[in-house]
Amino acid sequence: MNQLYRLAVLFVFSIVLGFAFNMFLLPHEVLTGGITGLAMVFGLLSPINSGIWLVILNIPILIIGWMKLGKEFIGNSIFSVVITSISMQYIPVLKVTDDVLLSAVFGGVIAGISIGFIIRFYGSTGGFDVIGLVLTQKRDIPLGGLIFGLNSVVVFISGFIFSWDLALYTMASIYITGIIIDRVHTRHIKLSLMVVSDRGDEIKGELIKNLIRGITVMDGQGAYSNTERKVLYTVISRYELAIVKSLITSVDPKAFVSISETVEVVGNFRR
Repeated sequence: MNQLYRLAVLFVFSIVLGFAFNMFLLPHEVLTGGITGLAMVFGLLSPINSGIWLVILNIPILIIGWMKLGKEFIGNSIFSVVITSISMQYIPVLKVTDDVLLSAVFGGVIAGISIGFIIRFYGSTGGFDVIGLVLTQKRDIPLGGLIFGLNSVVVFISGFIFSWDLALYTMASIYITGIIIDRVHTRHIKLSLMVVSDRGDEIKGELIKNLIRGITVMDGQGAYSNTERKVLYTVISRYELAIVKSLITSVDPKAFVSISETVEVVGNFRR
């Protein structure tokens, strides 16, 4: 993927995330979760802007991410966090609506879309996003659900500091954000791919060249035509589906392709 295109996507959705915070969540003191939520708490309780707190609190988390997820990911994450922080300095903290529930719902949706795309394009908003991604390297856990679980601690903090009504609105907001993240970030979803083709060796070569996946090749025979064909089987993530379909079509447009969602993968599968 073109790095400039990736940075452009991260830039846009980092600003959109700042918009969700300042126009929907912060005016009603409805928090988001994790480190970002704590930054919003500190921003409401101190004269220092929440965007500044966001950078300060993310430093130790980003160090962990550097060690576990690589410098490119952390570079993108720092870029995203900084852009979000800067945008929060300039986007006014205004109420789009006086209805707290509407703000919690739409703020959660916009934040979820933004975070989902930031993660999808190999970045993060720091905080528990990084911790969640580290944990999903070990197990295929839906990232949005994991982040929701980790972030729920902020609900109790906001309940004691502000009010339990706001805590419940916060819970609703981060729950919606988690659901939306899982709709956008689908790496945890695994797909079984079976390809039957006369040009199996060529398809195998293209898949091996472009994917880091093991492929099982079997000999097959058409029941009616008695034509010898290759049958290829592998498991991929949903992220890889678009490129796989394109590769297969470019080699053999007439190939028979079967794709089904896999419940669980046990064994040597690169996450």
